[in-house]
Amino acid sequence: MRSDLIVSNDFASLSPAFFTRLKMQGLTDPTLLHVNPDVLALLGLSMDDAHSQEFLSIMSGNADLPGGVTLSAVYSGHQFGIWAGQLGDGRAHLLGAIRGTNEQDQPADWELQLKGAGRTPYSRMGDGRAVLRSSVREYLASAAMTGLGIPTTQALCLVGSDDPVYRETVETAAIVARVAPSFVRFGSFEHWYAAKNTERLRELLDYVVSHFFADEVPQQDSTHSLTDVIERFVDVVVARTATLMAGWQSVGFNHGVMNTDNMSVLGLTLDYGPYGFMDDFRINHVCNHTDTQGRYAWNAQPSVALWNLYRFANCFVALGADPERLKARLERYEGIFIDAYRARLAAKLGLDVWKEGDDELIDGWWRTLHEQSADFTLSFRHLALIDEDEDPLRSLFADTTRLDEWLAGYRERLQDNADADAKARARRMNRVNPLYVLRNYLAEEAIQAAAKGDMSVIDALLPLLRDPYTEQSGMAHYAEPPPEWGRELEVSCSS
Repeated sequence: MRSDLIVSNDFASLSPAFFTRLKMQGLTDPTLLHVNPDVLALLGLSMDDAHSQEFLSIMSGNADLPGGVTLSAVYSGHQFGIWAGQLGDGRAHLLGAIRGTNEQDQPADWELQLKGAGRTPYSRMGDGRAVLRSSVREYLASAAMTGLGIPTTQALCLVGSDDPVYRETVETAAIVARVAPSFVRFGSFEHWYAAKNTERLRELLDYVVSHFFADEVPQQDSTHSLTDVIERFVDVVVARTATLMAGWQSVGFNHGVMNTDNMSVLGLTLDYGPYGFMDDFRINHVCNHTDTQGRYAWNAQPSVALWNLYRFANCFVALGADPERLKARLERYEGIFIDAYRARLAAKLGLDVWKEGDDELIDGWWRTLHEQSADFTLSFRHLALIDEDEDPLRSLFADTTRLDEWLAGYRERLQDNADADAKARARRMNRVNPLYVLRNYLAEEAIQAAAKGDMSVIDALLPLLRDPYTEQSGMAHYAEPPPEWGRELEVSCSS
């Protein structure tokens, strides 16, 4: 690895109560399975760095990051709507932050966290390990969301080992190295509110605001009170969360476990477990087999996010924030979400602006897809082709009666577009409607191949996920609906 890397761990400058410093339990005889070159570049590292022994030692949990401080953080949270008390990084180790660049090529610090490097004081009954199956899923999902332009943590690399891990069956161990500006969660604040420790709550607020919201939230000074800081901070978190939800809904993404400890204060998609990109559309689709009550169904995600925001904002009442003023901030969520959602849906439908009556148009589209269980991704993609060839879209519906009715209204609505050029509209729609998404069966194909030491499926998927909107020669398989075996796949919290 480069000797001139700038490494820090500002989170370690917080009071010791926020974390535990500890040694990792690295993998035995680890193998570097895959590296994401885009994330590597963000850290200012090269492929030569990635293929060094030092890189492998660090990413397999067998060596600390030089200049960093290895730790696991404590937090709490509501899980499936129930207060779960103290949680924390049960199988995650924060190694430090590497000075690199962001997507705009500006200097940026990226925290590096290993998932699966052994037990921590917060593991509860867990073994601190991650299996190859879940690690491949997170590695690919991070790339998929990045390519779709939806805020997310990112995954640097995947390391495997023959170490046994006991889940429903015996599986092999793996570590996914993930990066983000910060991994602070709603539950990080809930922890100190529940403990009635206002000193630590204030310390965390100051840290997060100064490090990650300095351009959007004022510091407390002679012109800005603490309540001003809190209210503005809540404003920004509300807005980021609302726009994140609009992004999820627009691509048919179902997180699966929207607990408050899995919600990022930065508005990032965090903690990929039993997620799924919808194949056959169901308005109340549940991707998590464990979620028997459907709390985290696709259509419930926006309202669940608001519920989580209420838990987050309530923490600041302990610091003197006025509950009614906080509520006013939270009430902005719906409008922000609707505006972002409408903007995304208008673009996906090829509408130049959102107009009165378009709510009925999109509701009719959802009903049409729901009744026929039409493929989410391909229905939007093929909609762009209707002036050229309706057959690809119609082939997704067993009964096209409802589709024909909806298309009649849709074509009439398109007449209101300022630009009536159908080919230009199709090009615009194809820039926002992906052809390739990380379907569960594709992730499973990657997992099965990786288990045999074959990284070819991951090799093929990463470029497609990086640019999911552009059709690539010879890659038709990756744009197809799932085969029958792929429709029967189930994912759960162990995924």
